[in-house]
Amino acid sequence: MNDPATGERYHIEAAASLWFPGTNISLASESLGIPGDLIDFKTDLGLTDKRLPLLELQLRPARRHKFRLEFIPIDFMQSAVLPRSLKFNGQLYRVWAPVNSELDWKAWRFGYEYDFIVRDRGFAGFITELKYTNVTGTLTSGAIDEFTHAQAPIPAIGGIGRVYVVPNVSITGEVTGVALPDKAIKSASGHYVDVDVYGTVNVTDNVGVKAGYRSMDLSYTFKVDSGTFTLRGLYFGLVLRY
Repeated sequence: MNDPATGERYHIEAAASLWFPGTNISLASESLGIPGDLIDFKTDLGLTDKRLPLLELQLRPARRHKFRLEFIPIDFMQSAVLPRSLKFNGQLYRVWAPVNSELDWKAWRFGYEYDFIVRDRGFAGFITELKYTNVTGTLTSGAIDEFTHAQAPIPAIGGIGRVYVVPNVSITGEVTGVALPDKAIKSASGHYVDVDVYGTVNVTDNVGVKAGYRSMDLSYTFKVDSGTFTLRGLYFGLVLRY
């Protein structure tokens, strides 16, 4: 590399963004042999979309090697009057009952990126990572207080590419994911797909701003429990490098 683009001379990169996703979240939880209803957090529980923080850290000891960390704290709390009766975690929540609910999702990503193509005005590489998902859903109505909890490290693979349209403006796209076929592990199945497309304007090698579109799509089924989590929307952030 004789003349790397502005923003490509660094060993540490940190980014903080605000994400404005539209959400589609549903859960079903069985207990005591009683199958749970599939609960839509928007139509049944009154969830409303909100902005979310998105935090990223990247260590680059050499030009082709990058170690990546990301954390998205996702938390929704809402109150509603149930439009229908629901069975959740072995309990019956009756129609017209007031209910308080919370969805707490801690989404971590630990990854390694190797760029097998490196040019002054872009690169392409592959990503291996571990997505650690920790989700808790809680429903409270009167004396009934139930929750369901799911956590799992999910290995994923994918790719990334970047091109500089001018020496200080880049467009980047990356996708990672994994699919678990039906009954591959006992009675579990699911998938996780993460797509991120964004543009970055680098004011200097050390400071930049970016805007992009992020889509996270997670679903799982374990025995008779299931969950679907889809978040898609624009985000805007600041990038700092050293």
